[in-house]
Amino acid sequence: MKSRSFVSVALALAGAATLAVAVTAPASATSPATSGVYTVHPILEKASLSAKAITPALTPAECLAQTAGRVACQTPQSIQAAYDIPATINGVPAGTGQTVVIVDAFGSPTVASDLATFSAAFGLPAPQLTVYYPGGKPTWNGRGTQADWAGETSLDVQWAHAVAPGAKIALVVAANDRGATIDNAIKYAVDNKLGNVLSMSFGESDNLISSANANNGQANQARKSFQKGVAQGMSLFASSGDAGSDNGAGFANFAFPASEPTVTAVGGTNLWAGSGLSQPRETVWGDFSNCPLTCAFGVVGETGGAPSLFTAKGGSDVSYNASVYTGVLTYLGYMDPADNGFYFVGGTSAGSPQWAGITADAIQAVGHTVGNVSQYAQGWASKGLLYDVTVGDNTTPTFSGGFSATAGWDRPTGWGTPDVAGIINALK
Repeated sequence: MKSRSFVSVALALAGAATLAVAVTAPASATSPATSGVYTVHPILEKASLSAKAITPALTPAECLAQTAGRVACQTPQSIQAAYDIPATINGVPAGTGQTVVIVDAFGSPTVASDLATFSAAFGLPAPQLTVYYPGGKPTWNGRGTQADWAGETSLDVQWAHAVAPGAKIALVVAANDRGATIDNAIKYAVDNKLGNVLSMSFGESDNLISSANANNGQANQARKSFQKGVAQGMSLFASSGDAGSDNGAGFANFAFPASEPTVTAVGGTNLWAGSGLSQPRETVWGDFSNCPLTCAFGVVGETGGAPSLFTAKGGSDVSYNASVYTGVLTYLGYMDPADNGFYFVGGTSAGSPQWAGITADAIQAVGHTVGNVSQYAQGWASKGLLYDVTVGDNTTPTFSGGFSATAGWDRPTGWGTPDVAGIINALK
């Protein structure tokens, strides 16, 4: 399953801060008997952007002008405006008193400095990051899969911080990307209740987990942790996937763990708000059937969202900006010095940590946990608190039976994208 897509840009930075990171090495959890593997396959493209562009005031329209109409990129400030995310709650930064838990594999040797650079560039409060290694700290080689996960890790922590700047971030790093090891990282986060919200920007096609030859220990171990987490009031989120309605399999299937009923599945959109273009506010992220902005980087991906093969779930619960053509700016500093810098990043990987972050904001505001967010989605939609995405589909090159957006719930985008201030008021 593709987890996200990068488009690099060259930007000048000023005033990058340093950040002290607390590194915790807890006792390892018992490994379940499984050989399942989660994989990520990013797509890397190159672009350029004027050095003067990187400011908190950068708008998607200005980004379009800087990139000759190729990308309507998003900053923390433009995302806050688009989704009505409060910067402060009760006079303190949004998310204060909460912890956003993020589970990733391998981690990144520069995750702390990258987060500090991102935060300083956009004028956010100083981040508070703690890194946990339940199975021991991985040895960094900077190649292949490790580099893929390093980008994922930076994306997750930076954009959780962007929407919940007052929250602490607990990054739980699995020693590798095998299913058993990631399951242990999830189990550690839940058993120790490191926070009230948890994000998982990874997955595997559920046909590979539910097939007759699959070792279902992976799914069963994770499922126990999810059930325990929800029982103790945690809100769990996962990306719906970046490979459309079939995950490359040639037939409709969803992605695990987004396919779990206890996990809120986050689908993907193109967010056109603030771009100045004659477009609906948001459309389904589906480059194959409707590649936007002259398709400058080619067909990058499509949101997941299809009936699960082994649960009752029919697709995404909610959605969020995901297209690389409306991508979020993310700082990556783990590569060769000439390649380090801000990147446009797309994929449903960006939506999961942001939904976790805005839920942390809501918990701060209302003073209590909210549990499984998917249980609220239909009610929020009926009150106009989720933007109903009605244009586009997630058809893929390998499967013509993609699913279209419709009024109300649909498989690619669920009940829609959030009006965060409205959701907070509804929960009070």
